Amino acid sequence: QVQLVESGGGLVQAGGSLRLSCAASGRTSSTYAMGWHRQAPGREREFVAAISRSGSTHYADSVKDRFTISRDNAKNTMYLQLNSLKPEDTAVYYCTAGSNWPAASAYWGQGTQVTVTS
Repeated sequence: QVQLVESGGGLVQAGGSLRLSCAASGRTSSTYAMGWHRQAPGREREFVAAISRSGSTHYADSVKDRFTISRDNAKNTMYLQLNSLKPEDTAVYYCTAGSNWPAASAYWGQGTQVTVTS
């Protein structure tokens, strides 16, 4: 079993930046790919980005060139740097982990709210 805890969400104006963190724990957490998904009000959850244990990355087209995913395997922590934020980025952001690529979605955290105001 893998436990995932997100932090770093908040309220930001359009054009601003946030950094989300995800701390992973569990016996095999370091072996999995990790990722971020999000769910906006009234919409289905969608894939945002993923990173393999070796550092390969994959992004949704909507966030490419604005968001950057990274991980520190020694700390079992993953990050998502969100730049040039838009109101449509408002959502609950979920940390995920798993062996499926690029979704990495076998395990889910509780989520952290990101709200972007215009």
